Amino acid sequence: MIYLQISTAQGPAECQMFAAFALRQILREAEQAGVQAELLEETPSQYGILSAVLKFNGKNAEALAGRWLGTLQWVCPSPLRPQHPRKNWYIGVFRLPEIPELPNDSGIEFQTCRAGGKGGQHVNKTESAVRAVHLASGIAVRVESERSQHANKKRALELLALKLAEHHQSALQQHAAGAHKSLYQVERGNPQRVFMGQQFKEWIGYS
Repeated sequence: MIYLQISTAQGPAECQMFAAFALRQILREAEQAGVQAELLEETPSQYGILSAVLKFNGKNAEALAGRWLGTLQWVCPSPLRPQHPRKNWYIGVFRLPEIPELPNDSGIEFQTCRAGGKGGQHVNKTESAVRAVHLASGIAVRVESERSQHANKKRALELLALKLAEHHQSALQQHAAGAHKSLYQVERGNPQRVFMGQQFKEWIGYS
């Protein structure tokens, strides 16, 4: 199992647009390679996404991850700010640590509640949303993206495991520092992949 995080490292709106493209492209390449891909977590923004966490499984998962790990560069005049002098935008793709096994159900408290937001009467009238709390640490997650309580519980367990891994290994702090460091390094000429223009055409000739 491989877990990847796409991060804009608090980059501007153009980076958020680029990150949304990268997420779509990674999922597209996963499908083409026969890799099981699941979007575990996504932080949307007005212009794209701030971050996302993906889970991959399959014999080609390592190769797929290897094609994206590192810093990505988008070379394009800003489509949002035509007079802006900057033409290079950077985001990072990083591998998260292995997720440890969860404690048994006696160490987790589950609560159900009505889901909110879009979805119509079915979502609003059934208690399909699930909140899972790891009692020892107090870490909690809430999931309402699926229509059934069972599916939301399964997703909540996965997210809780991810949060526990981040908590125990200080993964988020280390990741944030590494993301900023990598973004500065790529500006000196070492991106993993380069994309050009508003169509995000990959610069195959880059090496």
